[in-house]
Amino acid sequence: MLHHISLGVADIERAASFYDAALAPLGYVRVWEDLRPGEADQAVGYGAPGGGDKPAIKHRPEDRHAPGPGFHLAFAAPDWRAVDRFHAAALSHGGSDNGKPGLRPHYGAHYYAAFVIDPDGHRIEAVFNQPE
Repeated sequence: MLHHISLGVADIERAASFYDAALAPLGYVRVWEDLRPGEADQAVGYGAPGGGDKPAIKHRPEDRHAPGPGFHLAFAAPDWRAVDRFHAAALSHGGSDNGKPGLRPHYGAHYYAAFVIDPDGHRIEAVFNQPE
């Protein structure tokens, strides 16, 4: 149903560094970028190598507002280890813990996830929901 989603960020370079690191363990990379230091409307898109973007970050220093606690963006992970690496990378690149890696049986018998808040306040998750 969704084609892509864009998140406004205050500092595009800080956000790109965060998402480069956090999404790499999940197998996602920058699939395009429009970075022009000092100019408006910069952006970076992420997705599977060779594919199109699904999430994009857009430089909006004056207007950006992260959605409230009812919103979060969940990324599919290839296995439990990728979820663990996502969480560690996110925390080491300016993210905040919002739920350590682990099974969440209240979401399903095999739901293994980690939750973080990015440097701009967006709530994100990595999840693997299959038998390990």
